[in-house]
Amino acid sequence: MIYLDYNATTPLCDEAREAMLPYLDRHFGNPSSVHAAGREARAAIDVARDKLAALLSAKPNEIIFTSGGTESCNLAVLGLARCQSSRGGHVISNKAEHHAVLNTFEHLEKHEGFEVTWLDVSENGIVDLDQLAKSIRPETRLVSIMAANNETGVIQPMHEISQICRERGVLLHSDMVQSFGKIDVDLSLVDSASFAAHKFYGPKGAGFLFLRSGLSIQPMLFGGSHENQRRPGTENVAAIAGMAAAAEFVEQDQEKEHEQERQTKLRDDLWNRISASIPEAKLNGDKARRLANTLNVSLLGLDSEMLLIALDLEGVCASSGSACMVGSVVASHVLLAMGLPIEHARSAVRFSLGKWTTSDEIKATGNAARKIVDRLKNRKSAYAVA
Repeated sequence: MIYLDYNATTPLCDEAREAMLPYLDRHFGNPSSVHAAGREARAAIDVARDKLAALLSAKPNEIIFTSGGTESCNLAVLGLARCQSSRGGHVISNKAEHHAVLNTFEHLEKHEGFEVTWLDVSENGIVDLDQLAKSIRPETRLVSIMAANNETGVIQPMHEISQICRERGVLLHSDMVQSFGKIDVDLSLVDSASFAAHKFYGPKGAGFLFLRSGLSIQPMLFGGSHENQRRPGTENVAAIAGMAAAAEFVEQDQEKEHEQERQTKLRDDLWNRISASIPEAKLNGDKARRLANTLNVSLLGLDSEMLLIALDLEGVCASSGSACMVGSVVASHVLLAMGLPIEHARSAVRFSLGKWTTSDEIKATGNAARKIVDRLKNRKSAYAVA
């Protein structure tokens, strides 16, 4: 099996697995209990929080543990937007966001009286900075722009976005789920940011929200006083320990830059192989401002679902975009937001690479893509003649 869907989820690294095992076995206590077993579990959470804060140059109390990226995005958007008054207000995002942000803004718009400004993105997937600056009003409460897109890998100009929001005194949240371990994450640019462990070789079901000190947030859940009364519920101790270990694994300074260079070469090699043998292939997203591991291509005239099934039969795991739509294959809302024709969106395939992707796998995938396209074209031609 050739796995090229790292943006959907990554394999669990050995470091995370080893960190988790003690809390799946002997150290099983509830971290809110006062006895020795509980204190052992609480210590693991405290250590994990300290590790993540150190890696991100944040304060430990600015880290809120959650169940993953979706909850982190929901908590940031709802919690910050609702905090300033009971109902109504103005918030800003764009239609190329992950559904964890997109659908949350739509909820605020439809059910809580908020007005939403949806920013345009260019054909390359970059947010319109002039429109952002002009859209901010005195009543604007929150801007949410993802740092790197999960489908195209396009990296937003967060320094410029941050400057616009800072000058106008507006809170800025960023979905950084796809950023951590791939590009430098600068939390000084934002007021809150969302992360998910299983995108950086940690376990599924764990994530965290960075929330700048001094900011208030309304909780979405109600119960105990966990996470400083911001996110109630007994913590997933094993997953939190594994998440911190995985974060250290991907953020090793000496290896991170080399790994990104390696993945860039592999990604570009795959594109060169596909574009050389499939003239109809179109690259989606900005060529320069893109994650090293992400290649989104439209194979015009062919259907995404058919392509993914054919790739799977050839032993290649890829996707058509977000993996959060429960197995559905639909036209990419991200590509449509970029103004690309519907036929581009319906024929898009995303290949996302990772630490264990090899050059032999890239070569085999290029060959498989050429073989599949030739076969599907011949089949369509045969049907047309018949």
